[in-house]
Amino acid sequence: MARVVVIGGGLGGMASAARLAKLGHEVRLVERLDRLGGAIGSFEQEGYRWDTGPTGTALPAVLRDLFRKSGRPLEQELELVPVEPLREHRFEDGSTVTMPWGSRTDQRAAVDEGLGSGLGEQWVSYVNAFADQWDILRNGYLEHPYAPESADKATRDLLSTRHTMHRQVTRLFKDERLRAIATSQAIVDGHDPRNVPSWMGVASFVEQRFGIWTITGGMGVLADALTARLEERGVEVHRHSTADDIVLRGGRAVAVSTDRGVLDADVVVCAIDPRTLPALAGRVRKTMPAIPPVICHLGLVGELPDLPHEVVLHGDPSLVVRTGGQAPDGAHAWTVLGRGRLAEDIVIALARRKLDVRDNLEIRVDRSPLELVEAWGGSPYGVLWQGRATLAQRISTATPVDNVFCAGAHAPPGAGVPFVGLGAALVAEAVGPA
Repeated sequence: MARVVVIGGGLGGMASAARLAKLGHEVRLVERLDRLGGAIGSFEQEGYRWDTGPTGTALPAVLRDLFRKSGRPLEQELELVPVEPLREHRFEDGSTVTMPWGSRTDQRAAVDEGLGSGLGEQWVSYVNAFADQWDILRNGYLEHPYAPESADKATRDLLSTRHTMHRQVTRLFKDERLRAIATSQAIVDGHDPRNVPSWMGVASFVEQRFGIWTITGGMGVLADALTARLEERGVEVHRHSTADDIVLRGGRAVAVSTDRGVLDADVVVCAIDPRTLPALAGRVRKTMPAIPPVICHLGLVGELPDLPHEVVLHGDPSLVVRTGGQAPDGAHAWTVLGRGRLAEDIVIALARRKLDVRDNLEIRVDRSPLELVEAWGGSPYGVLWQGRATLAQRISTATPVDNVFCAGAHAPPGAGVPFVGLGAALVAEAVGPA
């Protein structure tokens, strides 16, 4: 049995702690806030409730595996429900694509109907081309700790490609709207497609095949369920406790220093931005965090257009409307994300894009990127892509410091609920059973 200290109570830290405790280790978790979950949570005001972070997840099998490997199956705790359609894309020329999932034929038809005949075949050809890359990533990167010196050639070649997302979609698509759909997730996550490797486009394949899923009651319920799971597994949680650094002796982690004292450790899991810990900061000095978007939570009353779970309004600025919040009877809870040159009030920007809810507005809560980073103690959007060298500059699951491992958005395989969940599984595999 190892004494494990997990730094950070976001999804990566909670998932790592639950898995390691189930493997028989003595686990303590340090979290500077009074609640666990990090960006996974909810905000309530006057009967409205909004998810503070993601409102859904791809690869639901990752969450199912987490709950099964740490105790009871997920279905005994939460209700995962599919989001259909995936999202709606709206363009400044008035064209619209309502994108389904689960069927290449349906996606082809949706793009043909929304953008013009023949463009649907271009889209599904682009998406289907990622099938082989998905298999390579799953076997060599997502499901096993990655080390270039031991990885197979196909994985190394794919991860080190010089091809960028921007270059690929520009070459494949003459239609600017198809380019916008292909790069929209990277842009929403704060990246410039010119600096993102082309293989990150595999997200479109994953969404087509596995869909997007949400949790009844909101994604914040996930944090509550995992908090309960940690208690069941006997994890000792230290809230209102800030980790100052990892204590090293002879190049090996022996403890974690906090503002409330020192916690002895045989194994340390860093599930926060490693740049905040002096013992690791020098190893990631060339990385930068991806900055969160502007976020505006809206409480709306009266008659509104019937929108799907997510609507992307393409252009500059790019706006994303998520409609799945909880609201009193007859009301609606929307969240709007803004990226780009947002030089006007976000509600006015919505109105200019033909979603005018100014007369319906009852409550609004604005959160700037700075406020979000301060609230979360870092960016849940992980490491900013700055070109092909970013992967090597980012810290790995197993760090150069003996017995120190990394999970969360800043560690492999990256940000987002499914990838953070996979990262926690990688940590558990690297540490092993007691």
